[in-house]
Amino acid sequence: MLALLRIRVRIGGSLLLLVFSSWPSFTSAEEVFLGEIEFPSSGAPDAQPEFIRGVLYMHSFEYDLAAVAFRQAQTIDPDFAMAYWGEAMTYHHSLWRRQSQQAAQDVLNRLGDTSDERAAKAQTQREKEYVRAAEILFGMTGKTKDLGKLERDIHYRNAMRRLYLAYPDDHEARAFFGLSILGVGSANRDYASYMQAAAVLTPVWDANRLHPGAAHYLIHSYDDPVHAILGLPMARAYGKISVGAAHAQHMTSHIYVALGLWDDMIAANLTALSVESKKTVGEGARSREAWHHRYWLHYGRLQQGRLEDAETMLRTTRERLGNDPLPRERAYYGAMFARYIFDTEKWDDAENWLAPVGVDIPGPHYNFARAFAATKLGQLDKARKLMADMHPGRHGNSEIILVAEEVAILQLELDAILALSEGDHEKALELLREAVTRHTSMPFRYGPPRISKPTAELLGDVLMELGRAEQASLAYQDQLSRTLLRTHSLLGLARAAAQTGDATVSREAYSALANIWHNADSALPALAEARGRADTP
Repeated sequence: MLALLRIRVRIGGSLLLLVFSSWPSFTSAEEVFLGEIEFPSSGAPDAQPEFIRGVLYMHSFEYDLAAVAFRQAQTIDPDFAMAYWGEAMTYHHSLWRRQSQQAAQDVLNRLGDTSDERAAKAQTQREKEYVRAAEILFGMTGKTKDLGKLERDIHYRNAMRRLYLAYPDDHEARAFFGLSILGVGSANRDYASYMQAAAVLTPVWDANRLHPGAAHYLIHSYDDPVHAILGLPMARAYGKISVGAAHAQHMTSHIYVALGLWDDMIAANLTALSVESKKTVGEGARSREAWHHRYWLHYGRLQQGRLEDAETMLRTTRERLGNDPLPRERAYYGAMFARYIFDTEKWDDAENWLAPVGVDIPGPHYNFARAFAATKLGQLDKARKLMADMHPGRHGNSEIILVAEEVAILQLELDAILALSEGDHEKALELLREAVTRHTSMPFRYGPPRISKPTAELLGDVLMELGRAEQASLAYQDQLSRTLLRTHSLLGLARAAAQTGDATVSREAYSALANIWHNADSALPALAEARGRADTP
């Protein structure tokens, strides 16, 4: 079904309200607001609204929808150089570290066979420089044609810096330059680069609080527990700026997770799933984005103490494994399985949630959780066998597929639990402290903890088991500095502080839990404990 789409855009300094009745991006008639930008171009007047629509979608990483809009602009004006630039840029997913180089080159070659031909169709010097920057990015210049992706990304960043300095009033040049900084720094989460990007982007945000790129890229800049509070205003705004972009709705939850705002995180991902399910472009409900949203939603439900909801999500995901599952679905099931086992501590229930026979689960999370549960149940030989099947990922979603160093940390955790089971307490603690050191030395990665049993939290659990509450309290506080208001760490801190006589810290931790669990399942094991020991209003 065709939909009604309303977009506010600025062209030539004038605010226009554009209403379309034939836009095939949603399956039911509704109005969709994507933000407001000024991006003047030399394309035909009838093509410019489609071009603006494409840029708005691209700012929210809705690349498929953006490409459709840019192609529509090309249909209206076949010589519209910036429409080809836009479509080519939809093949560069900088923060996902993915790029379809050949597809982007094919788009630009449709504009012209050579760089000179492409430049001739760009009607202004500014547009020529945008097209040239794309040629640099996709290896279509003498300097970049033989370079790898990261090297080309760096050259592109430098080209966008030159463009933004040459046109200081062009907020799009500034926004895309900021994004290019983030793209180069994303592999190692370079804080200096992320703060540099924030400094570049903030003037766009200050000038236009409805700019989707400014809000989005600043959220990425502040996407860690230390800086997340700076991104809270953008998170509060972004969901309203880009109502029609599922990724925008989800993106706000990056800040909410970093700050432990679980209710907001849940609401954001429920909205994202609703928007995603209405797509007719791409895979819709089975898309990459939908599984990303579900994964975060599942983690949030566990934190809220909504274990029945989390279990239902896990069951539904398992059932999908028997229906020609995508590789992504199998990987996400393994990660959700691990989350559920660790956050419920239902060790004897792990084998009841195994994937159907014949369904391979990629990634180490699945066997890690199974091995951990087997160790807790005293099945040490089984645990060792499962440990041997934990391998780092090679391809796939980096949110799920762990690198070799992360798998080594999982191995340390399992070795520690095995040592504890065999009575070697000091070896267990030594291994866990090494795991904590190695984990904290790695670049921070946003979102739910990549190590499904966070290292300092596990250290705290073992110290509590050994009767060392004071040391355990410090370990839990260490974990909470990186995973704010994570409920298992809060519960551990509350209990450890109570044992050491620190009533204030204990009450504060219990109060935080009672607040987070305000709508938790009544059967949640620690719910009565938290409510009974929390500070009363």
